[in-house]
Amino acid sequence: MRRELPEFTSRLSRGETIAALAYLPIHIFVLPLVLVMAAPSLGLGDADLNLILYVVGAVYMLLLLFKFLRRDFDPLWERPGRCLLEVISSYALMYLANFAVASLFLLLLPKMAADNPNNSAIMDMAGQNWGKMSAMAVFLAPIVEECMFRAGIFGTLRRYNRWAAYIAATLVFSAYHVYAYALQDSTYWLYIIQYIPVSFLLCRVYERTNTIWSSIFFHMLVNWVSMNALQMLGELL
Repeated sequence: MRRELPEFTSRLSRGETIAALAYLPIHIFVLPLVLVMAAPSLGLGDADLNLILYVVGAVYMLLLLFKFLRRDFDPLWERPGRCLLEVISSYALMYLANFAVASLFLLLLPKMAADNPNNSAIMDMAGQNWGKMSAMAVFLAPIVEECMFRAGIFGTLRRYNRWAAYIAATLVFSAYHVYAYALQDSTYWLYIIQYIPVSFLLCRVYERTNTIWSSIFFHMLVNWVSMNALQMLGELL
């Protein structure tokens, strides 16, 4: 028997929605461009630039979406076991889906299977400063990205059409991780496929628990495991 989903009540106010969505182009296009232009005069490396990008984003979200984050802490506090179960089950589903996608790449695109440009860039930046990259990936990025992509895009569209919310949030989040490389080489758009499982499941865990904190913690778990896996891979190479 299919279990009915609880009513989705995690919603940004109008002002919070504007704040979350308005920051998307700033975070994706404007601020990175400003930082790249300022980097030579400030003597900043790529790891420094990424850390600054996400520190600014985290401060922005904590200031402008603080009330939302506080409201959404209540469902987590009231049902911690349910939230933990959803995070664990979603991670297991992601692992299986990632295995299927990796197998598909090995079968159809063997030359691209181990050449994800985003992972390579993170490995390079982690080599510059592991501590900064870990702090960015595990603690800062989940807060910023979940507020933008899940609370902002998914949460807003979810009021009107559930599947439109899933499709839009999944595709935009996936494209965000590859667009900078795909603008240089269009074949890199294929790497969107690798991000679809986790993008979809981040929406799913948010919807099923009614709290953005579940997707934030799930995102933290994914990035923590990924950073450690990339570190081990880097040591082997």
